[in-house]
Amino acid sequence: MHLTHYGHACFLVETSRARILIDPGTLSSGFESLTGLDAVLITHEHADHVDAEAVRLLRETNPDAVLVDHESARPGDVLDIAGERVVVLGGIHAAVYGDIPGCANNAYLVGGFLHPGDALVVPPGPVEVLAVPIDGPWLKLADAVDYVKTVRPAVAVPMHEGELTDPAKYAGMLAAFVGDAARIERLELRSRTGLIDS
Repeated sequence: MHLTHYGHACFLVETSRARILIDPGTLSSGFESLTGLDAVLITHEHADHVDAEAVRLLRETNPDAVLVDHESARPGDVLDIAGERVVVLGGIHAAVYGDIPGCANNAYLVGGFLHPGDALVVPPGPVEVLAVPIDGPWLKLADAVDYVKTVRPAVAVPMHEGELTDPAKYAGMLAAFVGDAARIERLELRSRTGLIDS
């Protein structure tokens, strides 16, 4: 599996069978010219996870790509995207404050890679690579640490850092606090890509 991080929550997941883009939002960049996509997966409706105009343009340049969001797939669904198995998990966006209602939030398990969107979704089985949010109005770093310790992936890749001034600091603290629960691997934005063995 090859992951490319386009900033914030946007990842290109490339397996031997499929090229899948997840959460091309307004805090991400560099994904706009991608071609050869099999699918665009959207975790939820917030602009930092889905830039509507950018997705429209992606659909024009990738006419065969499937668009998957909370209206077309629900938690419990198993999708076949170009021969790649994608399991839909999740349900509701993490609580921001008090009784403010959350929106629908799909998490996607693509092969061994879990993208939880804006929820700390615990998968039903082992995960090799976990995209772990490290910042947000609904999150404190301790939550991210506990999430990694609960899921215990082989590798945790920090994400949701688009509004931080020092994301390396947060990723470093995450690595220090999770200990041996997972290896923390921070991918560079766009040019920082990583081959994750899975």
